[in-house]
Amino acid sequence: MSAASIAPASTAPTAFAALFAPHTLRSVTIPNRVWMAPMCQYSAEAFGPNAGVAHDWHFAHYAARAVGGTGLIIQEATAVSPEGRITPYDLGIWNDTQVEALRRITSFLKSRGTVPGIQIGHAGRKASTDRTWKGGAPVGPEAHGWQTVAPSAVPFAEGHPVPHELTLDEIDEIKGRFTAAAGRALAAGYEVVEIHGAHGYLIGEFLSPHSNKRTDEYGGSFENRTRFALEVVDAVRAAWPEELPLFFRISATDWLEENGWTADETVRLAGLLQEHGVDLLDVSTGGLAPGVTIPVGPGYQVPFAARVKAETSLPVAAVGLITEPEQAEKILANGEADAVLLGRELLRDPYWARRAAAELGGDVRMPEQYHRSW
Repeated sequence: MSAASIAPASTAPTAFAALFAPHTLRSVTIPNRVWMAPMCQYSAEAFGPNAGVAHDWHFAHYAARAVGGTGLIIQEATAVSPEGRITPYDLGIWNDTQVEALRRITSFLKSRGTVPGIQIGHAGRKASTDRTWKGGAPVGPEAHGWQTVAPSAVPFAEGHPVPHELTLDEIDEIKGRFTAAAGRALAAGYEVVEIHGAHGYLIGEFLSPHSNKRTDEYGGSFENRTRFALEVVDAVRAAWPEELPLFFRISATDWLEENGWTADETVRLAGLLQEHGVDLLDVSTGGLAPGVTIPVGPGYQVPFAARVKAETSLPVAAVGLITEPEQAEKILANGEADAVLLGRELLRDPYWARRAAAELGGDVRMPEQYHRSW
């Protein structure tokens, strides 16, 4: 579809809005700073030849947000291996059948002027659980579950299974899975890849001393605990074209009073990630340990993104209860982040970007079929 068939939301914006300024990373220009955070749908088939394959639900879900004017859509956590799924119902990118289904989504997003991104990851010890709306408890073989793995044989919580402690050969195998996933993401038509290093999944488990009790080169010191993350980045960057951007999602803090990953370490790691070819840090928090106290409120994670932006030269995106256009605009105008990632708010309102453009005086692309609604 040509650009001419996508009409602008308005022809004369009343004021310049930072939220609707384009943002270029490497060769990719994202049309605005309203980006969709990855949010699992837990809606793929769990087993058989179509396990992990996207279908009509995923297409409709992402297509609606593209029609709504979202500049970048980062697809939900997509597993690099069957054992890397959070639930048996997660999307995967470990075979070519999955690639074919994903290409349908990326093709439509591009036709609407939206940049398609994908988050690739491995759930580690938090894998093999039920869907969130069914409680999210661990599931066994009778429910298509499997043995989980982790840097150390430390369960996520009471009642969760003890994960298998990864050997050095198994760590190398998982890095290879990330490499293959990056290659398949390119074949599927994505223009941004995000490595999932947050929320207590495998990479985050290596980062935090709360979950990483290893005594070899992958445990103990900051340098050792960050080794796996940086090796995964190197593996993905080697398979991902130089001209396309690479993101990394981080939990900036575990919210633990002691023996956890900290904001200071996040800033330190950000500089290393940039040296290894990461183009933007997607800054979230938490997820590693249950029962922690998190001061949830509007924009509660923004200060962590702002600190990385202030203390490094790595671009950042902020996420976490960003719901109002004026709030999002202020984050950008104050220099706290380079973009905002909306999660639940885009579930509630796929056309949030259009509403924000109307309130702030910005431009978003609108299908000609909907132009009469402006």
